[in-house]
Amino acid sequence: MEKYENPFSFPPDFLWGAATSSHQVEGNNIHNDWWEWETTGRLKEPSGMACDHWNRFREDFQLAKSLSHNAHRFSIEWSRVEPEEGCFDEKAISHYKEVIASLRSNRLLPIVTLYHFTLPLWLAKQGGWLCPRAPRLFARFAERMAKELGQEVDTWVTLNEPEVYVCKSYLMGDWPPGIKSYKKCVQAMFRLLKAHTLAYHAIKNTLGRGPSTRIGIAKGVVVFIPCRARSATDKVVIQIRDFFFNHFFVKAAIRSLDFIGLNYYSRNFIRSGRFGLPAIFGDICDPAHHPEAGNKNSLGWEIWPEGIYQIVKAFSRYKRPILITENGICTNHDEERLQFIEEHLRALKKAMDEEAPVIGYLYWSLLDNFEWAEGFSPRFGLIEVDYKTQERKIRPSALRFAQICKSGFISLSSSTAL
Repeated sequence: MEKYENPFSFPPDFLWGAATSSHQVEGNNIHNDWWEWETTGRLKEPSGMACDHWNRFREDFQLAKSLSHNAHRFSIEWSRVEPEEGCFDEKAISHYKEVIASLRSNRLLPIVTLYHFTLPLWLAKQGGWLCPRAPRLFARFAERMAKELGQEVDTWVTLNEPEVYVCKSYLMGDWPPGIKSYKKCVQAMFRLLKAHTLAYHAIKNTLGRGPSTRIGIAKGVVVFIPCRARSATDKVVIQIRDFFFNHFFVKAAIRSLDFIGLNYYSRNFIRSGRFGLPAIFGDICDPAHHPEAGNKNSLGWEIWPEGIYQIVKAFSRYKRPILITENGICTNHDEERLQFIEEHLRALKKAMDEEAPVIGYLYWSLLDNFEWAEGFSPRFGLIEVDYKTQERKIRPSALRFAQICKSGFISLSSSTAL
């Protein structure tokens, strides 16, 4: 093992691993709203076979084990388990039992996400998260999964990035159902909040309310910076954004959170200038106008490792364990991925040294995958996927990350040599 001049260590029980989501990797999820959305020609390319993870999960988990991961976050595709309302598919449930057994056999802690942006088509036809019945239908799904899988799963994520989802789907109209309505965006948000709360209690009532069952959310977070440092209105706008986009859901759900998952990628420069809703949240300023801005990933998101320190410190106020449920970079230059991981881990460890209660770090993603409206071009994976042949290839950055996972040590230096 390489020795470092100034090493520091993460706790021995720290969770190390990566994350995926069903629709982005499994392939052929034909019963959900995203699949139907893809058939309308609104996207540059459909998900199709994706990474064929539905059939190749054993191979993929063996690769994760070889990379010294000890945890893996994945999602259960609701539309596979309940393709028709009230009709649960026993073969699909058996498949996910095999997935969890494979994770356990590879000594990977399964972290199960129940909702990662896709809805069964039958519920989408009823209005999706605008349907008054949706929260209870989701809680029923969560209860069934707890009964079926709870003996082997103790860490659950009910929802992935609720604010991101409602903004993309009900305000901007970029994702299904393609609605552009501030009122319906807010309505969907409160339905998701109720869905989380009901699902939390359904799982707890099924598996017991002791500390062995941990339930949280994966919260999308962004650091907001005033575009004009001396502008009082810019500072007010970022406070509004920070509350509604970063903290509102957690504050509202805190009594039903055993841990807080954080998905951190970037920061935004925010400029005020208009009034009313939704203009009260200001506008995102082009980082090109800010010489202090860092490099960008292939989607144009600024890379700013200091942000993970700031976010973790801010969420420490809730007195809950924090799990980094996503943090990653899409790039065609693997040395950038290596640098991204190391710099974010140094910033994370700085927060932990200041008593931030961080219990683990999951990189996004284990595999290159289908990135929603962006298609297959963004490459986030520790493992490269050839979508024509489905061949997997471990990237050098994954090997360096494996060294960190295995040893718990990371250099204090800024060297990123492969």
